[in-house]
Amino acid sequence: MALTPNSPNADNSMQALKQYGSYIVTAILLALAAYFGWTYWQDNHARVDTVAADSYADIQRLNEEVSLSSQNPDLEAEAQAALEQSRTQLSSDIDTLVSTHGESVYAWQALMIKARHEVDNDDFAAATETFKKALAIDLGDAGLEAITRLRYAKTLLATGDTDAALAEAKNDMPSSFEASQQELLGDIYLAQDNKESAVKSYNNAWELLRSRQETRAVLALKMESLGTVPEPIEDQASLIQESNAAVQLPVAADSAEAPAAEVTQ
Repeated sequence: MALTPNSPNADNSMQALKQYGSYIVTAILLALAAYFGWTYWQDNHARVDTVAADSYADIQRLNEEVSLSSQNPDLEAEAQAALEQSRTQLSSDIDTLVSTHGESVYAWQALMIKARHEVDNDDFAAATETFKKALAIDLGDAGLEAITRLRYAKTLLATGDTDAALAEAKNDMPSSFEASQQELLGDIYLAQDNKESAVKSYNNAWELLRSRQETRAVLALKMESLGTVPEPIEDQASLIQESNAAVQLPVAADSAEAPAAEVTQ
């Protein structure tokens, strides 16, 4: 039965509406605010990421131009002036990206570019400050942090601050970076005239590389300069070739294809 304005049920409904109407309206408004707030956050977050990505893409393009021009030792005066202007613009663009999107991976990548140019120009003091900014970015990635910390420690070593370099290099790092960490520790100990610790760290690095069948010629030279002859490490490519040869040789031993197998090996 339909309610009329004069029926008792209508009076009860109107009274309930007056009593609870404000709560209902408030709940609806809160729900709408939550919905539109979430939609705005998603759209805005995506837009910010896109802006940061676009800015980094521009930085990357300019960096490639600067790197390519820097490799030319015969630049004329006008081209050299243009290169310096591009370097200044690159540094400014990186600073702008870091100031506006400082917690993004794009800011970290941009700072790595800036630090590399500073190191290439032997401006190690500026590079240490750049690496410190990169370390302050919390990307939640132990690998990226290890890369930054190792480069930071190397730059500190280049400035002669061996104590600070040692403190940075001793930080915990993922196992995939331990060989590089040990080699860097050896470099730092050697700079501190601690030959015994340097040899120990180099040996540690070499053994870690051995477990991966990976060799580093520069590390071998460092060890030899300290009177240590590292045991040769056969790299994975050689092991694969030997494995292939072992399979091929028995088959080819009684055939005319044996010389070809030797060439392949």
